[in-house]
Amino acid sequence: MTATMSSGGTASAAGLHKPRPSRHRRGRDRSTPLSIIVWALALYFLLPLVWLAIASTKNTGDLFSTFGFWFGDSFALWDNIQSVFGYKDGIFGRWALNTLLYAGVSAVGASFLATMAGYGFAKYRFFGSNAMFSIVLGAIMIPLTALALPTYLLFSSAGLTNTVWAIIVPSLVSPFGVFLMRVYAADAVPDSLLEAARVDGAGELRTFVQVAFRLMVPGFITVLLFALVATWNNYFLPLIMLNSSDLYPLTVGLAQMQSAGTSGGGGEVLFSTVITGSFISIVPLIVAFLFLQRYWQSGLSAGSVKG
Repeated sequence: MTATMSSGGTASAAGLHKPRPSRHRRGRDRSTPLSIIVWALALYFLLPLVWLAIASTKNTGDLFSTFGFWFGDSFALWDNIQSVFGYKDGIFGRWALNTLLYAGVSAVGASFLATMAGYGFAKYRFFGSNAMFSIVLGAIMIPLTALALPTYLLFSSAGLTNTVWAIIVPSLVSPFGVFLMRVYAADAVPDSLLEAARVDGAGELRTFVQVAFRLMVPGFITVLLFALVATWNNYFLPLIMLNSSDLYPLTVGLAQMQSAGTSGGGGEVLFSTVITGSFISIVPLIVAFLFLQRYWQSGLSAGSVKG
């Protein structure tokens, strides 16, 4: 009887540790629709970039006579690049430098301002702070096109239209960046650490620069990426603010290049040039994202370890 109970207990214990394939199978079944959705979204975002990269290697004839997602009979990428930078005595290079100036200065400035404002809203209590933050949240809901005309009238009265400041100054305001950094600073910067810095004799500015900002670097990089992409791709604001082609960014310059060719009846000739210019214009964004992603991920990992 003892042997029977022992064998039965052993069998029961073995049954308890026996794997349950049905549960794992259900888990795999639940992940299949999610994987399909993720792959569909990835294709939705990547296929236009793939088409643009392939189309930039074709001449005008292959562009209209071959399959869009495959290369043409001749590899004309280098010829197209020469055509882009040779257009109107190399004005494309000037547009690229303008875009780099607008996006770089605006992204860094907007990120710093959003970081300081978010830190202030999260760590300081002052009269009207909730009302001011509500105004910031309301500003997120206002489309930029609705602010274009008032912004133009304001800068026109100040005599700043058709200058670089007409693009940089409005781009320094990032309500979404302030909201994001306020939420991030509330969790990433402990109040006890700030109190310790103040007890050690550090002023508020030094506490922010040497203590708080270092903990907020991942959020800062996130806002920097958002502001960089937004300013780099901005089309409507430069269109209404700038009159001189020497001040155009890439977005407006490429649109003017295409419209000039079309109005002159030679739009088909410029198709490959405009497409290649569009491809060149997105390469710096890809490089910037890949470069900044390292600091983003390493900062998030460091924060999780500290927590």
